[in-house]
Amino acid sequence: MAGGPTKALMDIAASLNSYITSMQTTEAGIPRCKLTEAARTGEFAQVDRSLHALPDVWGDPLFIVQHRFSLGVFLDDTALFLHGMTDRAPFAPTMTFPRSHNATAAAGIACRTCDDDVLGLGLCSIRTEYGNMVRAYDAERTLCDLIHGQGTLDAQLVAPAMRACVRSGDCDPMKLVVYARNPGVEPKIRKYLEML
Repeated sequence: MAGGPTKALMDIAASLNSYITSMQTTEAGIPRCKLTEAARTGEFAQVDRSLHALPDVWGDPLFIVQHRFSLGVFLDDTALFLHGMTDRAPFAPTMTFPRSHNATAAAGIACRTCDDDVLGLGLCSIRTEYGNMVRAYDAERTLCDLIHGQGTLDAQLVAPAMRACVRSGDCDPMKLVVYARNPGVEPKIRKYLEML
């Protein structure tokens, strides 16, 4: 039976939906070597650099990607999936980064860059299907981005997503129109809203 630092680590992980980082270990006053030891004995599983999980936890791919690329924000089809506006899981997670970030180094994800002045527009925290918090754009920003980039993404994704957003009651049409002005897609957004 685990005791001492290992028990404390397990308690912390249990309070954080079964995950714990090296930084959280240090903040709790526990030497990081104790987390390494617990992983070596099978009491924790290392799922990414400096990220560990209790061994019986189901892996949360989007949470792990968010941990790996902490500056990134989920957008496009990944954000749609997180918001429940599509049941089509993304083939590869799509994230946006500040222009100054070397996005080409981010293997395993589709990368975009964004001007710093709009990077935070519509930024929100949202739960993954496994209950962990990640950073994504809100539904309104996601729809504007999709319509702006229509052609790179499946156009058949946009109309159902717009319907799902409007019918959910969580969509703010005024916010949608304001967001649409920046990428210049306001006429298209208004057309979708009129059709709905």
